[in-house]
Amino acid sequence: MEDSLVLAPTPDPRVFLAPDGKRLSPPPGWVCLPPGDAALTRRVKQAGPSWAVVEKKGRKTFSKGLWAPAINVESVRAALASERSTEAYAKKRASDVDRRERTQAAFVVAFEQEVLAFLRFGARFEEHARVLARRVAEHATPVGSGTVARTKRISVAERAEAAVIAWMRHQTTAYDNLVIPRIKGKRREVRRELAGISRALLDLHRRETAHEPRACSLCTALASPPRVGNDLDVDDLLI
Repeated sequence: MEDSLVLAPTPDPRVFLAPDGKRLSPPPGWVCLPPGDAALTRRVKQAGPSWAVVEKKGRKTFSKGLWAPAINVESVRAALASERSTEAYAKKRASDVDRRERTQAAFVVAFEQEVLAFLRFGARFEEHARVLARRVAEHATPVGSGTVARTKRISVAERAEAAVIAWMRHQTTAYDNLVIPRIKGKRREVRRELAGISRALLDLHRRETAHEPRACSLCTALASPPRVGNDLDVDDLLI
């Protein structure tokens, strides 16, 4: 038996699938450490043998916990709890939180400016551009959201464009209510078609083309309170 494995779950909560296809069960005395505490999980892995249970859904992976000897888990948990109870740890934690919040706030502002640079709306629609940029940035930038604003796979300018098109797909088209055949590539094809419509709609506002706001899906969406759309992950946004 290997000391460190990455396994897949099965319908049986105590049976897991190894990369070579073997079905394994944890040894006696092992317990499952639920995900959620990265420091605890990391230290338990360092303390001795462990099995990480990971479920894959598309290109995403989800932790289902870490199996390890109970004695290791409890020993590390106690040591970590003692460390976290000190004043020095509390100060460091507060400093880290403050730094992350400032970094996130700066990122949101910078991303909103990238969105505005992509929009390039005419003077008549400047306020529309500001509202749209703010809503897109608010939706696409939260930490851990998995949206395209957080990915490193493409440039920031490309992320801004993709985030706008995705927001419009969910807010100005019937995409969320479409019944799309479960055929490989069909959903991506539909998204490309809708992206073309969205880009044409954006161009109307860049050219300052006069139109009736009530007949414009973008103007209508921006005039309405923000509504919660589907979660937009990286694959959803990269069209």
